[in-house]
Amino acid sequence: MSIRENLANTTTALTSAEAKIIQALLADYPMSGLGTATRLARRAGVSDPTVMRLMIKLGYDGFADFQTKLLAEVEARLHSPLLMMEAKRPGGSDTSAAMAYFHSVSNSMENTRTSVPSQTYSRAAKLIWETRGQVVLVGGRFSRHIASMFAGYLVQFRSGIRDVGSLTPVDFDLLIDLGKRDLLIVFDYRRYQSDVVSFARQASERGVPVLLFTDTWLSPIAEFAELSMAAAIDADSPFDTLATAVAQMEAVVAQALPEHGPGARKRIEEIEQIRAKNSVTLDTLEPKGGKTSS
Repeated sequence: MSIRENLANTTTALTSAEAKIIQALLADYPMSGLGTATRLARRAGVSDPTVMRLMIKLGYDGFADFQTKLLAEVEARLHSPLLMMEAKRPGGSDTSAAMAYFHSVSNSMENTRTSVPSQTYSRAAKLIWETRGQVVLVGGRFSRHIASMFAGYLVQFRSGIRDVGSLTPVDFDLLIDLGKRDLLIVFDYRRYQSDVVSFARQASERGVPVLLFTDTWLSPIAEFAELSMAAAIDADSPFDTLATAVAQMEAVVAQALPEHGPGARKRIEEIEQIRAKNSVTLDTLEPKGGKTSS
């Protein structure tokens, strides 16, 4: 496996600070690992000794050893015939813009898959399922729709889900009822919204843990978030893609099901009973002519 894959899929138990270093390395790989240990520490918001301890924990002799191996891997990839062929392969002139877009989103999806440590999804699911108070979700102009989708999933598994949607001045009053027992889930992608950042910052100052979904450039909220999940959002389009953000959100749900889902089975069964009683979905409706006789 490559160093990037090893970082993304490490089974080593990581502290919160160490996880931030891994994320910083993967967010701008490999450039983030080619500077000094101090620069990496500053980027991750941790101390220099934490970087050194992590490298030892990952099996390197130190940061210098990690950097030497990273440089060797980068050099090997630059001289790979296959990579050179792919880089110089001319794009077909008959390729439609739509197909080029799909290809770019596919690349961003793969980058998202390999840039976030697998342990991060478990940590996100644990934060959500073990929160004893409210789970409040907010997002930006477009990403608020992903927040609403996530809320729709979560409400089937636990109570206390609150979808704020698009923030208004009145919504800031919600801060008075939030504290350490609650969780704020924020979706914030470039261009980052000042009201979303402000709401998250004030919630954090009140002791509310923040779970952030953002892009690889990292929303300012990442500075104080309990956990940040970055998605690659580049696409051959005037707009960044949020397909990767949706996939990452759904991956958290997928990760949570085997770990926490069994305890929510009774709740889901009761929700289905309510839906059936009220003919919410087509599968609960009778034929137009009424019941058929046998």
